[in-house]
Amino acid sequence: MTNTFRKFAAPMFAAAALAFAGPALAENPMVGGAKMFENKPIAANASAAPNLTTLVAAVKAAGLVDTLAGPGPFTVFAPTNAAFDKLPAGTVDNLVKPENKEMLTHILTCHVAKGVISAENIMKTVESSANGMATIPTLGGCNLTAMVKDGKVMIKDPRGDVATVETADVKQSNGMVHVINTVMLPKM
Repeated sequence: MTNTFRKFAAPMFAAAALAFAGPALAENPMVGGAKMFENKPIAANASAAPNLTTLVAAVKAAGLVDTLAGPGPFTVFAPTNAAFDKLPAGTVDNLVKPENKEMLTHILTCHVAKGVISAENIMKTVESSANGMATIPTLGGCNLTAMVKDGKVMIKDPRGDVATVETADVKQSNGMVHVINTVMLPKM
């Protein structure tokens, strides 16, 4: 009887162990080819991503490094360098000037929401809403609108520009990052 129990129970326990261990073993998505570490804060991980250098420079110019290294939790919609490149020529150079710190801070905090918001939660909220959209309030006072198109999370800013989440659910010690392809701008 003991051998019979082992014969049938062993596969069940192995499957249960894999199911339990599965999420813990899941790799965090890479960003720009750089490994992202769940035990590091947003500021540290972003600094390692070669496709987020413009964002990192802007965060430094705005004086927000300590905030994004702090306890949070935050969800950051992180625009890539290519997203910043889509802005009119000279925009980024102008925004990082000390005299424009307030405006830069406002724009950057319009990319940050309080708490941890996963792509799965966004999709479920959008799917359960009557209009197929969900509102994400940000620390900068902007309301971003989330939608789902062709299985991808899309984020619309107050001006109507739409970003696609290129890399979702990058876990951080103080929150979550979703890499997007467009800079979210507040109404000015």
